[in-house]
Amino acid sequence: MAREEIIAELKQLLETEDIMAIKDQVDHLKTRFYTEESEELEEEFKELLAQYKAKRAEVAETQAKEQAENLRRKQAILDQMKTMVEDGNADGVMANLQKMRELQAEWKTIGAVAPEKTQEIRKAYQQYQEQFYDLVKINIELRDLDFKKNLELKTLLCEAAEKLQNNENIVEASRMLQQLHDEWAEIGPVARELREQLWERFKAASTVINKKHQAFFEELHRKEQENLERKQAIIDQLKALLEPIINGEPMTAKRWEELTEQVQALQAEWRTIGFAPKKHNQSIYEAYRAECDRFFQTKAEFFRELREQRKLREQRHKEYLERQKAREERAKARAERLQANGGVDLRKLRDRLIQEIKTAENNILFFTGKSKTANKIVDDMQKKIAELKARLQEIEQKLNEED
Repeated sequence: MAREEIIAELKQLLETEDIMAIKDQVDHLKTRFYTEESEELEEEFKELLAQYKAKRAEVAETQAKEQAENLRRKQAILDQMKTMVEDGNADGVMANLQKMRELQAEWKTIGAVAPEKTQEIRKAYQQYQEQFYDLVKINIELRDLDFKKNLELKTLLCEAAEKLQNNENIVEASRMLQQLHDEWAEIGPVARELREQLWERFKAASTVINKKHQAFFEELHRKEQENLERKQAIIDQLKALLEPIINGEPMTAKRWEELTEQVQALQAEWRTIGFAPKKHNQSIYEAYRAECDRFFQTKAEFFRELREQRKLREQRHKEYLERQKAREERAKARAERLQANGGVDLRKLRDRLIQEIKTAENNILFFTGKSKTANKIVDDMQKKIAELKARLQEIEQKLNEED
């Protein structure tokens, strides 16, 4: 059931008049709501729960006040009944009988008392009724009429309890049986010889319902335990899928996709499993969610590193292409310059001129001051050096223009 459906069902429940009767249904919806993997509609759901709690608190407060007033009224009736039982004046029997009927009628109009007082107050009421009819000497015919009426009412309750055995909704049947028991306790006694027989019939019908109710919840608990074991098995499988990776097994994108399909299959299986026992339901879900998160976080980290490595390779390839392009452009430029200079490499020519100038300058030092002939050689060499330098300057200027 999706969260929207759970909220719609909770809204419908909040419209019921008996807000105290829906506690189990609300608790069940709450468990189902927080089992859903989605995080949507949580605020709306919390607001509805707050409304439910407020209504329940208001009803509980009202019930507590009503129960206290009901207890006061019933205790006042019990006090009067006790006085009538203890009264040994036979002349007042008829008056007491009428008064007893009035008290019984008034008792039936009074609502419930606090649960912890119910058994005590009911036991006293039954005791005083039985003592009144058994011990006070009243007209037998009038007593028999009361017994007959009570017999009819209690027989109807037996029949109603027996019909409940056919109700497939055992939770509803159990709740209705409790109402029949409350009505039984409010009805006066029957003839002494019929009391045990009638009670055994009513108790036998009640036992059937109670056993079905017990069996229903035992089966529910068995299924919940089985669901817990199945869910734990899925968690163990999720751990096993990721364990080799955590231990350093080499992975590929294809292998990750294979594992992802297995995880998704386990998730689909998880969604088909019902609730675990209430005390384990939240913790087992948190453990399952943690393993799913761990798997997908590890997968995301792998593909993040894969993308970074791919990006780094692409960047290195790009830089290689850029360097290759630069080399090609430089080679092309050198070829163009070489062609523009008539096939002469100006840089090599510049280097050669520099070397010739150095050689000529070194030779001048050798011939300087030797003789007139040597002096003439020096003059010729100086002219040559000057020409070489002039030529070198021209080449340097061309190289500067190329750069």
